[in-house]
Amino acid sequence: MKLLPEQCRAARGLLNWTQEQLACLAGVSRSTIKDFECHRHALHRASEDLLVKALEEGGVLLLAAETEGPGVRLRQNR
Repeated sequence: MKLLPEQCRAARGLLNWTQEQLACLAGVSRSTIKDFECHRHALHRASEDLLVKALEEGGVLLLAAETEGPGVRLRQNR
């Protein structure tokens, strides 16, 4: 799944996580998340995989763009 900067920000908001918290849980630097969310640079595939895994383990579902557009929501069974 291709993670979008807007999805990353929204997912953090749903989980009430700071960029620092996500960085720590995903094992990436905070500047990686900050620059990605501000559209300064794209993520390397490995970093994207780490972010997606951390967000999903935190209880977020990342919705693909194919249906009604990209989005996020909380999983029912967190």
